[in-house]
Amino acid sequence: MAKIKIPFNKPYLTGKELDYIKQAIESGKISGNGIFTQKCQKYFEERYGFKKALLTTSCTDALEMCAILTDIKPGDEVIVPSYTFVSTALAFVRQGAKIIFADSREDHPGIDEDKIEKLITPKTKAIVPVHYAGIACNMDKIMALADKYNFLVIEDAAQAIDSYYKGKPIGSIGHMSTFSFHETKNIISGEGGLLAINDEQFIKRAEIIWEKGTNRAEFFRGEINKYGWVDTGSSFLPSEIIAAYLWAQLENLNDIQKKRNKIWQQYYIGLKDWAKKRDIKLPNVPEYATNNGHMFYIVCKNSNQRDLLIKHLKSNGILSVFHYLSLHKSKYYKNKYKGSDLKNSDYYSESLLRLPFYYELTTEQLNEIIKTLLTFY
Repeated sequence: MAKIKIPFNKPYLTGKELDYIKQAIESGKISGNGIFTQKCQKYFEERYGFKKALLTTSCTDALEMCAILTDIKPGDEVIVPSYTFVSTALAFVRQGAKIIFADSREDHPGIDEDKIEKLITPKTKAIVPVHYAGIACNMDKIMALADKYNFLVIEDAAQAIDSYYKGKPIGSIGHMSTFSFHETKNIISGEGGLLAINDEQFIKRAEIIWEKGTNRAEFFRGEINKYGWVDTGSSFLPSEIIAAYLWAQLENLNDIQKKRNKIWQQYYIGLKDWAKKRDIKLPNVPEYATNNGHMFYIVCKNSNQRDLLIKHLKSNGILSVFHYLSLHKSKYYKNKYKGSDLKNSDYYSESLLRLPFYYELTTEQLNEIIKTLLTFY
């Protein structure tokens, strides 16, 4: 097997990360909620209009905070797409929720908004739409259902930083939203995440849950003269070292996004004729959504074609990967699932292939990937 020349992912350093980490260390405070944490949170609130932004150690932690804030009780139902990462469902399972899995759209791996209403029952407490590949779900349809049936909307925007729905930032539309800064995302801090709150009723409690169930955040702002244990919670906030790394990334967000969108366009232009001839689908971006250049994927005819493509690329030193397996068929949940077949979710599980995508991917490397795909028969 050929040596890997082009990896699937490569974390990007802007150049200031180590400087800011050094500053954080020299400040004498490297635990959470320091200067860099506050700078990052203010950035998100001002740029995207979130009413409150709280950094977390991961997007999973942000989702777990949402599950607590939603006051999930055993027996409550939460609607989640089956084609997503396990954290989307797990955060609510841990609170005792029954997960109601939804299918994907035929033209996109995101949740099929037109199939949601039939899944709603009097026990529905929340829905968690996932903006797959940074492409927005149809939030008008989802928010209309939330208003009609009185449940909460938690946007899983793990892949959707700096992407928009009808001019509105993704993550600013639902009651709450979560983002990831894992090393595979556009903006990274190794691990790391964000909880964004758009409904003011959740802000005060979110800070308490974030600070181990204490009202310490209010104490540090001078709003109370002492703090104590007042609610459930955990240590969800990241260290200043993570926040310092993230700040260096945020300072370069516009440049990163410009480069990633350029890579996406090069892929699309280079592969569109080949894909059409081979009956392979390229990503679909609805007219109401923007593309944030998070990933470039292709959808093969079947699992066999995908496996052959992975092997073909790898034999030429290029690493590509498939993505999610349908959660309703997972070892953990399959015996609990009593719903109908989710054919589109299963289709993407068997056929979707992700191509190498990172900031430092050169034009020459892109051309090599595209050329290698074009030689696949």
